[in-house]
Amino acid sequence: MKKQVEIEAGSIEEAVKEALIKLGASREEVEIEVIEEGSRGFLGLIGNRLARVRVKLKESHTEIIARTIKEIIYAIGIDVSFKISKSELYWNVNFEGPDVRLLIGRHGDTLNALQFLVNLIVSKRINEKIQLIMDAEGYRQRREETLRRLARRLSERVKRTKKDVVLEPMTPQERRIIHMELKENPWVYTVSEGEEPYRKVVISLKR
Repeated sequence: MKKQVEIEAGSIEEAVKEALIKLGASREEVEIEVIEEGSRGFLGLIGNRLARVRVKLKESHTEIIARTIKEIIYAIGIDVSFKISKSELYWNVNFEGPDVRLLIGRHGDTLNALQFLVNLIVSKRINEKIQLIMDAEGYRQRREETLRRLARRLSERVKRTKKDVVLEPMTPQERRIIHMELKENPWVYTVSEGEEPYRKVVISLKR
């Protein structure tokens, strides 16, 4: 399917309408560039110039996410591939390939940093806040199990020592795992403190 056309017509409006028909798109789905405004010429007979426009389909959210990730991966210089899917609440990106462990980093630090960066860039490019979650060969599931065990172990420490425990900075998704794991705990409660991307979970004793 064509993504861009250049059309000449008697007026800009006529050229745009013809371009939209050729692309099978609405005005909201395209970007319009006027190359030549056209003119009627002397007495409308001599020196007439046609209007010329270039009309291009706007990138979809999926295309913008993919382009952004490719730019960053190319700059980093690692060998990975990825697939993008959309769930009800989130855009999901799953990586695989020879360098996927380098992409994950220590405790997922590199993957989380990439996730934060892509969320910022894509949200700015589409002028709309998105929620994008990145995974790499099942890392998030393994991380979730680790965080649940950590939450239970630290809740016992708070119960025993009666002192707050402050966890390391986590993504919103990881903080939610801690909160949900201890939501029904009769001895402790959790809150998030700080600013992104350094926001942390604090586990405190119920008074």
